[in-house]
Amino acid sequence: MLGYASISQFLYTLLITLPGIILGLTVHEFAHAFSAYKLGDMTAKRMGRVTLNPIAHIDAIGLVALILVHFGWGKPVPVNPYAFTRYRRLKNFVVDIAGVTMNFIVSFCLVAVYIALFPSTGGTGWGMDILDYAIQINAVLMVFNLIPIPPLDGFGILTEIFGWRGKPWYPGLYRNGGFILMAVILIGAFADISILGYILTPARTAIVDFMYNFWLPIFGYTA
Repeated sequence: MLGYASISQFLYTLLITLPGIILGLTVHEFAHAFSAYKLGDMTAKRMGRVTLNPIAHIDAIGLVALILVHFGWGKPVPVNPYAFTRYRRLKNFVVDIAGVTMNFIVSFCLVAVYIALFPSTGGTGWGMDILDYAIQINAVLMVFNLIPIPPLDGFGILTEIFGWRGKPWYPGLYRNGGFILMAVILIGAFADISILGYILTPARTAIVDFMYNFWLPIFGYTA
């Protein structure tokens, strides 16, 4: 039975993590929808996905999973890759890379806000925790989605770079990509290898360190 301290800790953790999770998932999916719409695909626009309203982008199960086990997802943005009549591969590439680019931009900007609001690195408080987690989750979403396994963005990016869409093996691989990704995660969990952890944690740390090292001198601090 959970004690008062455990419940309080859970609620506090929920308080500081939920804003960053909702922000990260929302801007990621919005970027896909907005870029597809601007480049000529009306699919996401018709389905009401060209919006920053989190309700349009949050998948309830994916949100709960991200909170509890730090692995989750938003509602995938429907994109018709054949809707672009000219420069199809380039436009599909832009749509694929838009989500991770937005997560990078948001995290990058939040680091500047963090330094401006909380110049003392020795401070504590819920405001600092919320902002720090928002920085971290956007960096994690960026790195995770760059893994080249379908249906993640990394696979889509490589598909357009190397022209994989017309290959005979592409439909089967894409169709089963979700199972492959889940297998990678589960195998790592059961084998206590944390395959994705070896990728996510170092990459996230390097990216966030880069952001702080960029902004600290601008605000008058040494990196």
